[in-house]
Amino acid sequence: MTTEQEAHLYRIKTEFNKQCDAKYRKGQAEHGGDLFRKSLIGLLDSAIDEAIDQVVYLLTLKEKMASLGKEKEREE
Repeated sequence: MTTEQEAHLYRIKTEFNKQCDAKYRKGQAEHGGDLFRKSLIGLLDSAIDEAIDQVVYLLTLKEKMASLGKEKEREE
């Protein structure tokens, strides 16, 4: 890999670790409990809920980006 690719990967891993740590701790503070003690179906249901949330955020972002593109076209 190139030096630029290595630097990019390093930045991604560093940011992921920071955000993962914060998200995990926030979840523990809000929900408590031990993730390992959650039932299989409970883990699956939670993962599905998170996936649905992700799609909602992505579709909203796509819609907003399209809207910004239309606004930019009107300005030109």
